[in-house]
Amino acid sequence: MTFRLRAARAFALLVGFFLMGVVLLSAMAVLDWLLMTRLFTARAAWLEGMVVTITVLLAAAIVRGMFAFLRAGRLGPVVDAVPVPPEDQPELWEQIRVAAEAAGQRPPDELYLDAEVNAGVAEHSRLLGLRPGRRRMHLGLPLLAGLTVPQLRAVLAHEFGHYANLDTRLGGVTMRGRKAVVHTVEAFQRGGTRFHFVIGSLYVGYARMFLRTSQSVARHQEFAADRMAARYAGRDTTAAALRLQPVLAGAYAHYRETYAGMGRSQGALPPVGEVHGGFRRLLAARTGERLAELSAGQRPPRPHPYDSHPPTAQRIARIEELPTDERPSDERPSEPADGPAALTLLRDTDRVFAALEEHTLSQETALLRRRSWDDLVLARAVEDADHWSRPLRTAVARALRASAQSTEGTVPAPRQAPAEDAGTAGNDPLPGLEEILDAIDRGLLWMAVADRMPKPHQASRLTGPSARNFIRPKIFDGLAGLIHLRLVESGHATPDIAWSGQPGLLLPEPWEKGMDDAIDAAVADTPDTAPLRALLIGPDGAST
Repeated sequence: MTFRLRAARAFALLVGFFLMGVVLLSAMAVLDWLLMTRLFTARAAWLEGMVVTITVLLAAAIVRGMFAFLRAGRLGPVVDAVPVPPEDQPELWEQIRVAAEAAGQRPPDELYLDAEVNAGVAEHSRLLGLRPGRRRMHLGLPLLAGLTVPQLRAVLAHEFGHYANLDTRLGGVTMRGRKAVVHTVEAFQRGGTRFHFVIGSLYVGYARMFLRTSQSVARHQEFAADRMAARYAGRDTTAAALRLQPVLAGAYAHYRETYAGMGRSQGALPPVGEVHGGFRRLLAARTGERLAELSAGQRPPRPHPYDSHPPTAQRIARIEELPTDERPSDERPSEPADGPAALTLLRDTDRVFAALEEHTLSQETALLRRRSWDDLVLARAVEDADHWSRPLRTAVARALRASAQSTEGTVPAPRQAPAEDAGTAGNDPLPGLEEILDAIDRGLLWMAVADRMPKPHQASRLTGPSARNFIRPKIFDGLAGLIHLRLVESGHATPDIAWSGQPGLLLPEPWEKGMDDAIDAAVADTPDTAPLRALLIGPDGAST
């Protein structure tokens, strides 16, 4: 079946989706008329009244769905993005206008910059796009931060290519019709009554058939938009931009969790403009494979069975099958390495990122105090170090108390510490680093301290080497946390934002080289605290 026939079939099914409501309303109207005029009897009046009531309620649900279908595609207000008039960012608007012209389309009437790694054009369409309306474009600032200008041209041309109707106008109508169908089904799901559910189940079944039938049309339109981008921006540039987008999405997710959200537990935010703008610093420090590593461990989103987008690998393969550009070299589109960063198209980038925060942060979040990156890293490092060390300090305190009670002849405390009580040790102050090392030298680590470390119920029965190997990493982390706290307190550890790595503390060189080996010796089966004590009394040891 040719693409035109598939598009015509999908369009017929789309019309049928709306006509189904008309048919149902007509059938219920006829039924009610028959009940009221032909079949009415005094003996069954209550039954007929109940049937009429049910049909009216069902009709109300159907009418709501039909209005939702007709209203689909209307543009609502935008609250989480920065509006950009042409006079504010003329260079960016010029790129948008040129890309729209290359696709044979009119440019958008509105432009918004948001906090997504994405781009898109929406139209306030009427009659599923048969009558054009106001257009609105969304561009993600994180996307601009990671693309070059030539790659951005490819993205823009692809988005306008959706409206180019390269094969048939019915293809574009079908694309918008898919969104209208989904919008209508969601309206039924939000109805909240049993009648909405009953009618909605009919529409859901029809919607599934339509989405499955029209999927090939939608994917054909995506491939056509990719070809448009390749003709305008160049084959290799388009493939590079498409390949880079999932990498940027993974890197941005890592940035938001690791950097932008660093002060969440402290009730603090990065400096003004850095909540989203700090992503630029991560991209500057990581390139190529190091950037791709950030998304390597993330599970890709599960593809929707009716997704209009073909797999990215398939799209890239199709683009790379296109012929190379045969135009003269001075007329060819720029390749990725030849272009400046897309953010250079913006004027006063810092102001734009700050404005984006005003539109994306809730009122409560926006009132949080602002702290420098170094202050955020230091506070988070101290918080993590305290979290690592507290279970060990609590276990040592209990072991020391039990040892003292045994010496005095009293009943010792229970050996196993419940996980929920790991942060307390009676009313006694928790021991410090030297006291813990003294307890290790007294032979309390295995197993007086180890048995009092919190562990899951499944591991509570482990004994001997198995128990030691299970608990040893937690004791290692506890000692490392105490050392970090000591070095921060003495001023020997400094914050390291580490855009190319993991934010944390920068330790003195002797500690960077020897700390792990020294802690390993202290938590060995035969503990030896001498290497760790030697570091503590060294010039950068901050011993007390």
